[in-house]
Amino acid sequence: MADAKYTEANPFIPQTESIPSDSDKPFVPALLIIDMQNDFVYGSLPVPGAVTILRKVNELIKFPGFKIKVATRDSHPEEHVSFAKTHQKPLFTKITIYHPEDPDKLMGLEQVLWPVHCVASTGGADFIPGLVVDRFDHTIYKGTHPKIESYSAFRDAWGRNETELPGLLKEKGVTDVFCVGLAGDFCVKYTAMDAVEFGYRTWVIVDGVRSISHDDVAWNELKERGVRFTKFQDVKDKVAPDEDEAL
Repeated sequence: MADAKYTEANPFIPQTESIPSDSDKPFVPALLIIDMQNDFVYGSLPVPGAVTILRKVNELIKFPGFKIKVATRDSHPEEHVSFAKTHQKPLFTKITIYHPEDPDKLMGLEQVLWPVHCVASTGGADFIPGLVVDRFDHTIYKGTHPKIESYSAFRDAWGRNETELPGLLKEKGVTDVFCVGLAGDFCVKYTAMDAVEFGYRTWVIVDGVRSISHDDVAWNELKERGVRFTKFQDVKDKVAPDEDEAL
């Protein structure tokens, strides 16, 4: 059970581990930069403390040791299924939603109803000012269908349709996926869990992530699914050991 003592000023931080240095095993790391967008930092659905991770995220993006760097963006239609306004219900209500190709409603998923956010072609969907976007190898757009929720960078919430990400990682021979960004208990969480499902050794960089909740619930779920936790300095030592100290 989540411990009530955790607050925005004192969030739960999981124990991290060092990245193995097995010289006889391949290590081909990818960096996933999740949803560093205006609405999640300054706008309609701000994640507490989100702006504080920008500097470390930028430094990670600059590290040369990542084989591929992929960013994600929510890019929703105006009446997306995740919006409370779409259903004319109070914010943060929970409802059951179904895939549009599931007319018999056999695979319902719980959906939190959010404020309108990251609507395509609006400023809220843009990357935040100062993010080093010119180092991205690719950008994944999520949640583009009005009736399909997509937290993960790999596939929609039902796992019916994959993005281009699995193919990109396979093409580069990636072995390890490192996740940073927003929010730790939603899009980062589901992306990391899917990365494990797709066969990658998966890491969440804990000081490069901020979450909506402050408790240990999402972190415990990630650990149970096989996701590992590391921190900025350990990643730097592994993928950019010769870089000057940036922070």
